[in-house]
Amino acid sequence: MSPTIIHLRAETKPLERRSPLSPEGAKALLDAGYVVRVEECPNRIYKTDEFKAAGAEIVPTGSWVNAPTDHIILGLKELEADGSPLPHTYIHFAHVFKKQFGYATELSRFSKAGGLLYDLEFLEEGGRRVAAFGRTAGFAGTALALLSWSHQILHPGTPMGPAPVLDSAAELVALVRSKVQEALPANNGEYPRVIVIGALGRCGTGALDCLKAVGIPEASILKWDLPETSRGGPFPEIATSDIFVNAVYLGAAPAPPFVTIESLSGPERRLRVISDVSCDPNSDNNPVRVYSRHTSFENPTTPAEGKLDGPELRIIAIDHLPTLIAREASDEYSSLLLPSLLTLNRRDTEGVWVRAEKTYRDRVAELP
Repeated sequence: MSPTIIHLRAETKPLERRSPLSPEGAKALLDAGYVVRVEECPNRIYKTDEFKAAGAEIVPTGSWVNAPTDHIILGLKELEADGSPLPHTYIHFAHVFKKQFGYATELSRFSKAGGLLYDLEFLEEGGRRVAAFGRTAGFAGTALALLSWSHQILHPGTPMGPAPVLDSAAELVALVRSKVQEALPANNGEYPRVIVIGALGRCGTGALDCLKAVGIPEASILKWDLPETSRGGPFPEIATSDIFVNAVYLGAAPAPPFVTIESLSGPERRLRVISDVSCDPNSDNNPVRVYSRHTSFENPTTPAEGKLDGPELRIIAIDHLPTLIAREASDEYSSLLLPSLLTLNRRDTEGVWVRAEKTYRDRVAELP
């Protein structure tokens, strides 16, 4: 029986430095009898030499396109929307299973070419994702929110510049702590009041970890989850906070919005920053209904879409936040995903892959 071949492709999304597979993970797969091919990728947080030292075969950037169709193409973010057919088996976050904007066109690229998509968001065991970037997403999104708040206090009326590109979470914490301390005198010595919704989940845990690391006092943090939100929004407590971190997982069922332009239009508003870590502005279920487009590391914030009096409100909506702390995020994610990758040679019968394939087939069957 021929060995299963896993081809780790290079990422093309700007500033995406994460990897779903670490050099240690590659070695574990090689030791288990898999063939691992790794594309050269200068932006990846792991250097090519690290994979080479682990025993992986190094191949040119973009070579997955011409790889035999029985090779499994492993990546992280969605492929470029260039309309080309996708005949391989793919593993990545595609953002098409919740009927996001343009989903039918993108999903059809797989189905019409005989391809198969295992979406990383839908690799589940016991109703829970086998691997997620939730904690590091919450950490990074909260760090950017604090940087944006500090910038507004010190430089009102001017958008924050590009997000910092750093090599570790420790460097990010040091930068954020210094910026917050710099802003405090201009804010009457008061720390920002931060409300985290989804505080008990992975993402919310990361947000709280960041706030603690930066030195935000417990008294300045509102930790909300299902008990606090069960009454249904919009929630006035968001308007009276300085920063709102949305860390909830968006399900299929519509829910009342957490915040709207109307709910932020009162004179009591002090809210300056929303970090929408859940970040699904194209979904009908988006509970943060004050914006409709993603932001980027080059331009991290966008203004609210509607007239508001009072302090300026900026929204952060970056869909690959963990790349801000790429090595920690990749180490953690790879270690969580590896046990499932080690069963790819039994994917026709192994539960996590069988369920993921069924999800794909069901979504294809729903195509218009």
